[in-house]
Amino acid sequence: MSLYFKIATFYEFKTLNNLNEFSNLLKDFCKNKKILGSIILAPEGINGTIAGLPDSINEFVNYMEKLKFENLNIKYSKTSKMPFYRNKIKIKKEIVTFLNEPINPEQEKAKYVSPKNWNKIINDPDVIIIDVRNDYETKIGTFKNAISPNTESFVDFKKFISEKLNQNKNKKIAMFCTGGIRCEKASYYMKEIGFKNIFQLEGGILKYIEVTPEIESLWNGECFVFDKRVTVTAQLEKGNYDLCHGCNKPISKKDQKSTKFEKDVSCPYCYDNATEDKKAKSRERSKQIALAKKRKTPNVYLPTSIEDY
Repeated sequence: MSLYFKIATFYEFKTLNNLNEFSNLLKDFCKNKKILGSIILAPEGINGTIAGLPDSINEFVNYMEKLKFENLNIKYSKTSKMPFYRNKIKIKKEIVTFLNEPINPEQEKAKYVSPKNWNKIINDPDVIIIDVRNDYETKIGTFKNAISPNTESFVDFKKFISEKLNQNKNKKIAMFCTGGIRCEKASYYMKEIGFKNIFQLEGGILKYIEVTPEIESLWNGECFVFDKRVTVTAQLEKGNYDLCHGCNKPISKKDQKSTKFEKDVSCPYCYDNATEDKKAKSRERSKQIALAKKRKTPNVYLPTSIEDY
């Protein structure tokens, strides 16, 4: 038996019809192979992060190729604990929320910059480097010379474009994000409104970390990921941050020493805004998890080891 779970993060902008049919096919396949995670389907394509035993993930990728998904921008990592609680497949307007409508994947987008050429780009003083992610992500780690848009959510990036970037439509702009999807979505919009020279890190931060020798890496800090690992290090191993279940923001060891931190309930970022009712519900949830762990009874929120799996 494998000693680890294989994680695959992927997306592809591709015109899709028959979304219900795709959804049913993927639900059946993931159930049969005990694959957990989250997959979003929309008229503009697919976006997902899943985990399972290595052979199952490899079979999933082969299955997707049979379904004509041939450019999935896949990034791999591994972990000893199952990073998801369940399998969710949802149909939405967009595979990443930004415009409140799907883009046309046949339109022009940013040019890819491979991870091996990324260092040259971000060392070029004539290139504007933009970290497309949200502020809580950029504070944990980012690339040398990168500008943070200080956004709370990806939909706010449109405002950053109009207020801060519009005067630079003829300059070289290189963007990056966790896996590439947010950069690519933004680039379709930016091309449509007149930006000329847009580039994006192919495969995002995760692919860069995966293929770049640490001695050559210009990545500083850890990278936020959307699963139970919370962050990953430059070795793609679980990082040093936990998640506040009160506000779903990453919290450091220092944050956890604050008087406003209560495990699974609140942290310095949400303590003052959380109602007592919400805190009480969080405490009850934490209590049930602790009881399940003590009694060794199944609980959806407990980490799943290879043996349990």
